[in-house]
Amino acid sequence: MTPRAGRLLIGAVVAALAIAALRLPAPRVGRPGELLDPTVVRRWSRADTLGRGETLTSLLQRRGFDPLEAASILEATPLDSRRVPAGMRIEVSGDSAGSVGNEVRFFLGLDRIIVVRRDEAGGWRASDERLPWTTDTVLIRGTVRTTLYAAIDEGGADWLAGSARRELAWTVADIYEYRVDMAREVQPGDRLRVLVERESLRTGVSRIGRVLAAGLERGGKEVQAIRLEGTSGRSRYYDQDGRSLAANFLRAPVSFRRMASGFGGRRHPILGTWRAHRGLDYSAPSGTPVRTIGDGTVTFAGRRGGYGNLVEVRHPNGFVTRYAHLRGFGPAIRSGARVTIGQTIGYVGSTGLSTGPHLHFEVIVGGTHRDPRTALQSVAGPALNGAALDQFGAVRRVVQQALEGPTGLVRSAVAN
Repeated sequence: MTPRAGRLLIGAVVAALAIAALRLPAPRVGRPGELLDPTVVRRWSRADTLGRGETLTSLLQRRGFDPLEAASILEATPLDSRRVPAGMRIEVSGDSAGSVGNEVRFFLGLDRIIVVRRDEAGGWRASDERLPWTTDTVLIRGTVRTTLYAAIDEGGADWLAGSARRELAWTVADIYEYRVDMAREVQPGDRLRVLVERESLRTGVSRIGRVLAAGLERGGKEVQAIRLEGTSGRSRYYDQDGRSLAANFLRAPVSFRRMASGFGGRRHPILGTWRAHRGLDYSAPSGTPVRTIGDGTVTFAGRRGGYGNLVEVRHPNGFVTRYAHLRGFGPAIRSGARVTIGQTIGYVGSTGLSTGPHLHFEVIVGGTHRDPRTALQSVAGPALNGAALDQFGAVRRVVQQALEGPTGLVRSAVAN
């Protein structure tokens, strides 16, 4: 045999062995060194998300389905492919008996999943699955060292997920918004305790439910907030004396309360001179809604010098409030319009003498500018009486006992 013939023979043998190897099932490995029985059917699953501008059909094709089968899967679902948001998660599952999946899960929300399975005839059938929530009650405690958020983060880390802790901070701020401006008046050393329902799924996802009670201690004095369900089904919060936490005025005109400067003397950022800064500045992204702090009548809505776009509101008790540097005005906001507490009257901007987006807020009493932090320290709302007061007393005894207990689980989970 010539050397050339020998090389050709060796090449032919190698090629034959390679082809034979392709025809044999590759050994499947589980744990290191463990060979899996190829006759045993095992499940697999792959997750993906819908990209921006991508269609569900193209996503399914990317996961291995041909166009006709992708169309059949979507036809079996109640989904409107034109309204499915980018980022929606899907999960394709199958088994070792086939290379293409036989089940697709569309995660529409935390607790809702559309499951599409291949039937025995080769078609697809969908089911709408709702995951059950369970609810327990936990007590969170925190001490303010920097911010309210940090206090709840520290006190609730063992009991609430990060997103739930942030939501709880906003909820507490909303409950106390008539009594305390959380951005300005909460100081290091203040203490907070919150009795809150925690809702959980078997997937491990959790969120906050109702805040049943809270206690905010400032300067050694605590104001409690106790939830009471009304006969109409609407709930309200009352302090420990049975007086409504709601009052005639909100303490802040924006819900995202990040202040840029306080009341009193400051160096004007444009004029470069020291002058009285007769109000409070709330730093917030451009377009953030600005709300009136109380019922009243708009006495001015337009452009005014260094204020830029300005809304001025006169309130029934004679107070006047001003909201300046607005990007624009709320719907139907004009001179003479009546507004109600919390109504959007404009949007944060940077018009007039302003270096960046923020709201300049003033309170005028009897023609004199007053520090909003003290001018708006109104008394509590109306007190409960009669049967409502008796009902409140029973609720108060239960929640105050819980507030005095140890941090953590107060009531075990029950199915919703």
